[in-house]
Amino acid sequence: MAKDTSDINGRGPHTIENIAYIRQMLAELREVAEREGAQMLCYLIEMAYAEANDLHMLSTPSIHDARRNKAASKPVKGS
Repeated sequence: MAKDTSDINGRGPHTIENIAYIRQMLAELREVAEREGAQMLCYLIEMAYAEANDLHMLSTPSIHDARRNKAASKPVKGS
């Protein structure tokens, strides 16, 4: 299981796996809504998907964050 992380808004712990699951379910619901011709529902699901995607990106450490944190932990040498 993935390590719990907190989003930047302090809403509490979220796991990367849970957010990924929500995104997957929203994508499937979008397909069903599209087949039914429910355009407004498609739009709302797409907005929820975009929000889930944003949360996923915030809770997933990037390679750039790892490099930045590693560089920040190194002592600065004087001239």
